[in-house]
Amino acid sequence: MIDVDGVRLHYLERGEGPPVVLLHGNGVQLEDFIASGLFDKLAERHRVIAFDRPGFGHSTRPRGKLWTPSLQALWLGKALERLGVTRPVVVGHSWGTLVALAMGVQAPSNIAGLVLLSGFYYPTARMEVPLNVPGAIPGVGDVLQHTVMPVLARFALKGTVRKMFAPNPVPDDFLQVVPREMMLRPRQLRAAAEDTAFMIAAVTQMQEEYAQLQVPVTLIAGADDGIVDPTAHTKRLHDELPRSELKMVAAGHMVHHAVPAEIADAVEALSSPVGAAA
Repeated sequence: MIDVDGVRLHYLERGEGPPVVLLHGNGVQLEDFIASGLFDKLAERHRVIAFDRPGFGHSTRPRGKLWTPSLQALWLGKALERLGVTRPVVVGHSWGTLVALAMGVQAPSNIAGLVLLSGFYYPTARMEVPLNVPGAIPGVGDVLQHTVMPVLARFALKGTVRKMFAPNPVPDDFLQVVPREMMLRPRQLRAAAEDTAFMIAAVTQMQEEYAQLQVPVTLIAGADDGIVDPTAHTKRLHDELPRSELKMVAAGHMVHHAVPAEIADAVEALSSPVGAAA
């Protein structure tokens, strides 16, 4: 644990070498990167730090702030400074890609590169956004998160996870390595509802900043992603970023489970002096 200006951030660190930071998507915790094998794969040659984003896992999300990608990036940047981490490659999955992008905009001189997996980058209609607005409203959301939401989330969990992985199968031990009871806690349900409810507003503002990116970016998406349209988001961002590299793989939304070795290679390329210069 590390306390940063009143926010307790939980992280897991392993390995030695050029630093890599891992930022998970919505609804899960840092253990998602352990379940995929990516954490251990990277730790063979890198100093790897995986965070629970604010409000997820064991990290706190204090009230009174709108935890936008930019605000989360600011706090994680402070944590990295406290940990003595300089010029990491930042890997973000799904919602975590927005935090990674914000880190690249805020501190380009201190980021070696970004590896963005299955991201949602542009404002497009999402059915789940209005459905999560009540859960994000203080007071109303608190009642829902301590009554009906855990029950509904428990019934829907396996179907949601299958959709996340489709068309690939769900690993047998996924809900053991990524503890389901952590995913269903009221505090984490609140954080997930907030991130979902404000995601369109977040990308509407952030898309104006993409052109400012000065760091190399590798974009990886599953061609069969049923959660985020890879053409409308990943391919479009690649066209907008002249320094980016695009990799489409045969997978669904959870590409880090499908191709961890390819993602590790992308990190290696950006963390090397030649790759960073390119």
